[in-house]
Amino acid sequence: MIVFDMDGVLVEVGDSYRETICQTVRHFTGKTITRDLVQEYKNAGGWNNDWALSQKIAGDLGVQVPFATVVEHFNRIFFGNIVDGVPDGLMARERWIAKPGLLEDLAVRYRFALFTGREAEEARMTLRRFANGLQFDPLIGADEVRRGKPDPEGLHLIRQRHPDHALWFVGDTVDDARAAAAAGVPFIGVAAPGAAYRDQLLRLFADNNAAAVVEDINQMPAVLDSQ
Repeated sequence: MIVFDMDGVLVEVGDSYRETICQTVRHFTGKTITRDLVQEYKNAGGWNNDWALSQKIAGDLGVQVPFATVVEHFNRIFFGNIVDGVPDGLMARERWIAKPGLLEDLAVRYRFALFTGREAEEARMTLRRFANGLQFDPLIGADEVRRGKPDPEGLHLIRQRHPDHALWFVGDTVDDARAAAAAGVPFIGVAAPGAAYRDQLLRLFADNNAAAVVEDINQMPAVLDSQ
């Protein structure tokens, strides 16, 4: 069974989530930050929740903002208006990474699950938009665990539901790698070419015993065939 993270693995989120963090921080602090800075925080670990990360960066810039206030503004930017389940905010800028047929071909040989830092219904919204014919069972969102990544709770829940299946976890952050290591699940890291602090991320993946690293999930069949 292949367990996917969503952001940066199935979906390109530079213009959505990462940009929403930047705009949220600018709204509360008046200061402009870069997506590279966001990646620097991500590589430090412990910032899988983008609401919490937005609050943290604002605080580091000298502005303390209540968490609920951050969430409200962040979501307004990210979702915008939702009409018939379709958002017109920055979420609409997201791009599906898998080439046509890739996941359909893998689904012939593997079952899929999802362990994401998004809340479950938001993840379902994305899957309905890009991959309506694919089944991810179970889908574990941030609102379905008590502790988010790097805690391995979500992977343990997936294993409990499918005790007869060996798992692979595919993610793009050190928190994903640490969750996999803590759960004893082989990890495939995603590190896009040209990504900020990529060399540091590769070292972090190696430190957490990644079984392989790919540039994007379109390289996964070759990795899985070699195992």
